[in-house]
Amino acid sequence: MLTHYPMSSLRMTSDLRRQLILGAAKRCFARHGYTGTTTKSVAAAAAISEALLFKHFPSKAALYAEILSDECEADPALTDLLEREPSTATMVELIRGMVQHFLRIADGPDLEEAQRLRLMATSHLDDGEFARLLYAKIEKLIGAVFVASLERAVAAGDARPCTGDPLNLFWFAHHSLMTAALTRLPATPCLAYGKANDLERQLCEFLLRGIGLNDAAIASHLGRDQAADAGKTAIAESA
Repeated sequence: MLTHYPMSSLRMTSDLRRQLILGAAKRCFARHGYTGTTTKSVAAAAAISEALLFKHFPSKAALYAEILSDECEADPALTDLLEREPSTATMVELIRGMVQHFLRIADGPDLEEAQRLRLMATSHLDDGEFARLLYAKIEKLIGAVFVASLERAVAAGDARPCTGDPLNLFWFAHHSLMTAALTRLPATPCLAYGKANDLERQLCEFLLRGIGLNDAAIASHLGRDQAADAGKTAIAESA
């Protein structure tokens, strides 16, 4: 006798299997790194066949890109930013957050983040699969907020109208920061960029001007944000 299951049950089963695979993949990548992990080892860790794994994720790069996307979506700071009303202030916060993220990769002790940046660079020189997948994830997560915030900034008189695809401006900023981080990734940086203390501010101003924000808007919003950060730091140090 055939038993018929509701489509919702099948969907839940498929979603659960996908999460189990991702959980196994996270453990494998954490233990062996990207290069040392294979789809065969992930399938074994998830107690499934490699063929079943490929039904959910067509490649190791797809698995890794999905894991990074999940981590981004779980970031409380990014979640808070993406839930804000699109505006000039949101635009400035978005760019400042990107600048801080890439500077931390180059300056911080997080070897995993540094390895991800190297993998991204290598992907551009190889088949590009990982880079394409990750760019698609980033665009889905941030693209709409960036475009809407730019439109609001133009409407408020804080930015000049964009003459091309506005999303290109986001990618120009992203690629500039990725390259800047790569130059500082080796133990001996390829380029020192002068005064390190001024680099975050200078990068923010450069990118915001390139996106089209005028100097008055940049001074107002970027200055306000950095003053707020300084206040938080002073409070934390005195506590």
